[in-house]
Amino acid sequence: MRQASTTRMVRRDILLAAMAATLAPLAQAQGAPWPNRQVKLVVSSAAGGPTDLFARLFAEQMSKTFGQPFVVENRVGANGLIGNDAVAKSAPDGYTLLFTFAAAIAMNHALLPKLPYDTFKDLQPVAQIGATGTLLAVSPEFPASNIREFIDHVRANPGKFNYGSWGQGSGGHLSMEALSHAAGLKLNHVPYKSIPQVITDMLNGNLQVAFVDPFTPMQHIRSGKIRPLMISGTRRGPALPDVPTMSEVGYRFEADAWFGLFFPAGTPGAITQRVNEEVARILRLADTAARFTALNMPFSPIKTVDQFTQTVKDDIATWAAIIKTANIKPE
Repeated sequence: MRQASTTRMVRRDILLAAMAATLAPLAQAQGAPWPNRQVKLVVSSAAGGPTDLFARLFAEQMSKTFGQPFVVENRVGANGLIGNDAVAKSAPDGYTLLFTFAAAIAMNHALLPKLPYDTFKDLQPVAQIGATGTLLAVSPEFPASNIREFIDHVRANPGKFNYGSWGQGSGGHLSMEALSHAAGLKLNHVPYKSIPQVITDMLNGNLQVAFVDPFTPMQHIRSGKIRPLMISGTRRGPALPDVPTMSEVGYRFEADAWFGLFFPAGTPGAITQRVNEEVARILRLADTAARFTALNMPFSPIKTVDQFTQTVKDDIATWAAIIKTANIKPE
């Protein structure tokens, strides 16, 4: 009996030692400070565009602060869905972070009946960057020098004019639908694949009206080749202080375009909070403010994780109402 008991004790000790050896590296990894290796920053748009430019600004700053590289990986396609989905399905360990834009999150959720991920269950909002709108612009040949003249002329010529946006269900498309419903306008939507294509057709004289982002056309606005009339967000752009918002001209509109950071759901709250605080620090830098102004982005509201989460929910509700009223269907 004594020998059998001794044998069981030896086996138990061997088993415990093996378990300790197996769990020790895991415990050590879990206890290690974050980040202890590079972080992948997935950008859900093409290199060189506004989303990519802002993402690289923040990646550079966060790399300096955290002492590990934040490496940008562009995952392009489907109005941001490909990049969003890649992060939603990543391990929630703090080493995959999404940099995306409002339409990719809020509009896709409101427009598409089936997404490859669940916006609320699979993605954790981290921080909002920027708060602007889409820009209503016309070619110099269009007979309107301001938004009031534009509305009067389009009302007098229902169905005569086409307008371009960067796709069915895009921010430009939905912003014009909101304005058209509020102001009683009738224009024909021409969806393009990208904003540069829209601008090219405006410069070539093939398109007179468009909703575009407030960054890409700035050089053509300064040269007088494109005329801005109105911006859809709640703030005027710092590089175009004379261009009014939709609400200022009498058509209430409170949804902003923004950039945002998201982790896979389940990422430790402490990591989410650290990134939120770092974004807030970067937003307060003078260099950041200068870059925002150069790209016509108003000063960014600094929001907590909970505040940004609420913004996402509110924007989804706003765009869903516009989509329902205009009876917009996905392509």
